[in-house]
This record gives sequence, C-alpha cells and structure tokens, in this order.
Amino acid sequence: MQPWLTAAFSLFLACSVNGLDVVLNDTCAGQSDINEVANMIQEIDIKLDQQSLKLDKVIQLLQDIHLIKHAKKTNLSLFQCLKKLSFIITQYPFTRMRQNKAYLLNVGSEIIPVYCHMEGTTQLEACGGGGWTLVMKIDGEKRTFHYDSRLWTDKREHHPSSGNTLFDHQETKLPTYWSTPFSKVCLAMKIGSQVKSIVIYRNANSLYSLIADGKYRPTSLGRNTWKRLIGEQASLQRNCNREGFNSVTSSSRARIGIIGNNENDCKTCDSRIGFGTAGQLDDSNTCGNVAMYGGDNGDKHIKAMGYILVK
Repeated sequence: MQPWLTAAFSLFLACSVNGLDVVLNDTCAGQSDINEVANMIQEIDIKLDQQSLKLDKVIQLLQDIHLIKHAKKTNLSLFQCLKKLSFIITQYPFTRMRQNKAYLLNVGSEIIPVYCHMEGTTQLEACGGGGWTLVMKIDGEKRTFHYDSRLWTDKREHHPSSGNTLFDHQETKLPTYWSTPFSKVCLAMKIGSQVKSIVIYRNANSLYSLIADGKYRPTSLGRNTWKRLIGEQASLQRNCNREGFNSVTSSSRARIGIIGNNENDCKTCDSRIGFGTAGQLDDSNTCGNVAMYGGDNGDKHIKAMGYILVK
C-alpha cells in the first residue's frame, strides 16, 4: 500500500468525523456547510502517485475504516482533521459531494447509508434545490404502508437496505422518519415513468412527530397543488378538501394528503390523493388517487409509487 494511503487511514481513524464522502450531521442538507472545507481541499496542489488506487476506491476504504467500532478518537476539530487529511488525499473532486446517491449519515446512534438528493432534477423540480434526505418509499399497490399500518406509529425500520436509491419500486422506512428534524417535506409520486412532486413548508422534530399520534395537522396547499402529484389524470370531488397530516373522515383517510367529497361536508368522502391512504372505496390503494361519485375528472383508481424526503 502506498505510504500516503497508510497515513491517510491512520489519520482518518484518529479523526472524529464522518469521512470525506459523508455528510456532517443527520441530514443531507448538512453538506451545504462544508464549502470552506471544499475550498481548502481544492487548493491543495500535491498530486497523487500515478500508481496509487483510484480515488473512488480510496474513499470507500476510508468509509469502511470509519465503521470499525473501536476506531480511535481524538479532540481534533472537523477543520483540523480535514486540513491535515487534505495534505495526504489531494485534488479530491469535491463535486462528488453533490451527487444524488446514498451517503453515510449519523442517524441517532448509528451510521447508515441513506439516499441524499443533492442536485435539483426535473423529477423533484417543485421541491427546489438539493439537500433532501430520504425518509420513505411507498408502493401504492401494497398494503405495507396502509393508513392502519404500525409503520406510521412506531420507530421500526422497514427494509433499510432499500433506502440507498430513489425512483424505484423498493419500499423502505428509515430511521430518518423519527430522528430527523426539518423545515420542508418533499412529496413525490411516480406513475409509470412520470414523476411529479410538491413541497410542504413545515417545521417539525421529525415526520414521526407529525403523524404517529394520529392528530390532524392541516396544511394549506390547495387541491390543485395536491393534484399535481398525479398529473393530468388527477381527480377529486370538489368539496371538503381536508388536507394535511392524518386527514381523516368516516370513509377516507390519508397519513399525508387531501380528501374530497361531492357533498358540502366531510361526512361521506369518496376521493383522496395521498400517502398512507385507506377508505371504504378501494381500500387496497395506499398511495395515489381514488375518486368516485363526482370527481372533477371522472372516476379514478390510480396507484402510485410514493417518495417522501425532508430537508
């Protein structure tokens, strides 16, 4: 092994940081705080030996070393540590820190890989910017995240290994559900190849704190905004329009979403758009759009793949 690489490993073990390819706290948004460190490292002009390992391999090895339970720790500050490390690992392409992919996050008492959406894309255009931390992926075809599922009310992971990716059909619930504070929630639905998103501005200690107790917490996005998740096929009855977290009526429910009725009340609602849904009509649809009896765009039974991220 190259001497510089050995030194890098030793120094990395001695630093109480999460590593070069790891965010600095329990959210992806923490990456925005490392500009000073990035500039510091980019200014180093020492070149790596041409025979050395590729940087991607080096960074992965550094991450693996960090996961050793008995890693050494010192009182070195983050900047002291990275300043010393930068003299060993140089010309690191810090733009990698802005890739949309899984990063190691310090969530609660453990370090786990979590998908971070770091660069804005057309799929999440409505959410704006990057720094989004994945919380859940919900398949509307399955009952895993039905409104009555305990996964909404407990602090239990579900398929955490599926939390490394986005825009696929692998369901997951990550510890970020109960341990990550935020000021925004990004909601996205995938129907076929189409992905649409909206954003909720809301400060909370966690998504768990907004949902687990079953208390209704209203939002004010408006019916047209919720319909954007579905696109041109969206349909809702025109009345009631109860929206937010734990939106519940006698006939329709949504952990996050909106409920509509054809009558001028919220008693017998037959339409909904949301995540973690249930109802007397099409109780099998747990994420997507259901509309019957007077929906503004006809009857609909659209099951979607849902994605929930926070920032």
